[in-house]
Amino acid sequence: MSGEVREGERIPRREPPQFEEAGSFAEAITRDGLFGTALDDKNQYGPVAMMVLLLIVAAITGTVIRLLG
Repeated sequence: MSGEVREGERIPRREPPQFEEAGSFAEAITRDGLFGTALDDKNQYGPVAMMVLLLIVAAITGTVIRLLG
């Protein structure tokens, strides 16, 4: 599938990332880590992990702005 261009498409498709299902969000984080789950899409909880990561970054940013302001 890598490099295959279908009719009507201009951009070649890439191979899908390796994907293993996890039983729960906690299992996904334990097995693949927060960054592996959020950024590398190693399991089905990638979008949830990305929201958690966004919350963490927003909390840190808000705290720094509050302390400097």
